[in-house]
Amino acid sequence: MTATIDQRTSATWDQYRGRLEEYFDRTALDAWAQLTSDAPVSRIRATVRAGRDEMRNVLLSWMPDDMRGLRILDAGCGTGALAVEAARRGADVVAIDVSASLVDIARERAPQDLAGTIDWRAGDMMSPDLGEFDHVVAMDSLIHYRTDDIVGVLASLSARTRGSVIFTITPRTPALMLMLTMGKVFPRADRAPAIAPADLAALAMRLSRLPGCSVGRSRRVQGGFYTSQAMELRRC
Repeated sequence: MTATIDQRTSATWDQYRGRLEEYFDRTALDAWAQLTSDAPVSRIRATVRAGRDEMRNVLLSWMPDDMRGLRILDAGCGTGALAVEAARRGADVVAIDVSASLVDIARERAPQDLAGTIDWRAGDMMSPDLGEFDHVVAMDSLIHYRTDDIVGVLASLSARTRGSVIFTITPRTPALMLMLTMGKVFPRADRAPAIAPADLAALAMRLSRLPGCSVGRSRRVQGGFYTSQAMELRRC
């Protein structure tokens, strides 16, 4: 099963992962560093910042308050805010991102009292070398991929997870499709790589068919230029 999934996703997964690595490391590093800080940003980016903050709180609320003894994967950690909060709850965190530059920022921003509790890495969240986990969180790191890739990635990650895989996707709605079209008229500095909206019902159906898994909670965060759907894939 895992081998089939990996073959199905490898071509497009590697292609888009390479594009994202180039975008975050070469094109938008300063913009993302600013977005994930307290620095002033444009009105468009302010709505994205607020939406991401709310979504991060939703995902963290779905995880145990006490994570001592738990191993957590922050898949697509960005500048590290979620990984830091998980570590504060006592988790042993592996935080990985395709962008080495973002990981460097995350490492620099991490509080000194958490030194040694977060393993910062640049690379592919799909790597089997990362080992097994109690919980996996993938916040806004799958939103650029097709549904086939999303299902394949989640199947692979859930096979190495004892508890839950919590992730976000971009839901396909008429309003969002219009907004994405409108977004093309804004300055390039206010644009992110292409987002691939997913059919929520179809995705949930496919995930429910994965061996040993069930679909759990779901919640949408929407405001301004940020729309994202949190979902939970549980191990049975």
